Amino acid sequence: MCDYQQAALLTFVVAVAAIAAFFLNFERSKPALRQIMPTVVLAALAAAGRIIFAPIPDFKPVSATCIIAGATFGRQSGALAALVSNFFFGQGAWTPWQMYTWGLIGYISGIAAPHEWFDKKPVLLAWGFLSAMLYGLLLNGWYVIGLVHPITWQSVLAAYAAGFPLDFIHGIATTLFLTALYLPWKRKLERVKRKYYM
Repeated sequence: MCDYQQAALLTFVVAVAAIAAFFLNFERSKPALRQIMPTVVLAALAAAGRIIFAPIPDFKPVSATCIIAGATFGRQSGALAALVSNFFFGQGAWTPWQMYTWGLIGYISGIAAPHEWFDKKPVLLAWGFLSAMLYGLLLNGWYVIGLVHPITWQSVLAAYAAGFPLDFIHGIATTLFLTALYLPWKRKLERVKRKYYM
């Protein structure tokens, strides 16, 4: 099997598994439209931010937006923000991996926020940076598994080393966006949540 076929098969399996698991759980919760709309708006803002900052590689607000969505509306909304963002921005072989990774970031944020971990700014910013590293770990992993041949420790190390500068920029961007947006957006979104979720 050639590298591209291998990458396509792996992408398909991940896409089906991740999206099916998410939607089964999401459908089981039977959310009302008024509960979904704020998350969809956040996803649209994330997609718009990706377009606005497109000239700067990996300087994007998507991870920060997924963190805010997960922290405010819960684990499922953090994952939904990632999913809808890619519907707005476009698709490719990497798309399921982005959706899965950003969904995971939102999901973890939805677990951490109720414990008030993000009330401490250093913890919030550290998670913002680490979330970008997690994104790089998984996306570079897809690249290695799907496209690097032969897979040796040297080729894996080279692939991750090549991606690290972009992952670092992504981490810095996420901490900057969280610094600017987390508190004001969270306050506004909490008001929306109190008004429409109750």
